[in-house]
Amino acid sequence: MHNCCERMKHKERSTEEIKDLTIRLNRIEGQIGGIKKMLDENRYCPDILVQVSAVQSALSSFSKALLSSHIRSCVVDDIRSGNDDVVDELCELLKKMMK
Repeated sequence: MHNCCERMKHKERSTEEIKDLTIRLNRIEGQIGGIKKMLDENRYCPDILVQVSAVQSALSSFSKALLSSHIRSCVVDDIRSGNDDVVDELCELLKKMMK
């Protein structure tokens, strides 16, 4: 039986990419904290919903940045090395993301 970690793929990311993605996630985390605080303060529903929409937009931007990086590195590298299965994997990923 395989250890789960043996089946996981890994990707080396540049310091710059990690920093950019981390900044985005930290900002989203802060926005979530703000929404929790708004709930605790019994703020007006539409005000909270506007903040929820901002978080959704920030998550979408994060996903787009990560997907772009994945296509430009992992997918291109796999195709160049003859692994066309990566195209099927990308198509499945896109289906999941579009639900």
